[in-house]
Amino acid sequence: MEEAPTRRSVQLLRMLYEKGKYINTYTLIVKQDELAKQLGISRQALNVHLRKLRDLKYIRTGRGFIDVTEKGLNMLGISSAPTFIFIKVSPHKRTYAYEKVKELTAQRAFRITGDVDAVLIVEREKLDEVLKKLSSIDGIQDTKSYVTIGTIK
Repeated sequence: MEEAPTRRSVQLLRMLYEKGKYINTYTLIVKQDELAKQLGISRQALNVHLRKLRDLKYIRTGRGFIDVTEKGLNMLGISSAPTFIFIKVSPHKRTYAYEKVKELTAQRAFRITGDVDAVLIVEREKLDEVLKKLSSIDGIQDTKSYVTIGTIK
């Protein structure tokens, strides 16, 4: 049975949320031994590289996870500014179309209300790939893509 958070814990969580800022990260849940083995290097060598990347603020690490930060994404040439794809879906094909959309390399996908049925948030570098795959999904009637050009807030 899950323990309910205390009032102080909720207060702390709210403060962290309010004082924090939204950033784009990629999180990898992995043990360092496993990662070192995949790279074909020793755990000690891995730690040297991780420390350098952490000092440069390209990653954040903790017990059992590594986050690639927005700064790290930018260093790799991956835009942290999202691209939005709005999708119109045939009402009779929604279930099928949404199952196929789940397989795409989108960062997030939402069902929405209004003139369109769903919105995908994708990396700018993946836009062409995602649009090609969307065009082959039965039930996708229309797509509109919007590429962000800057951050306001």
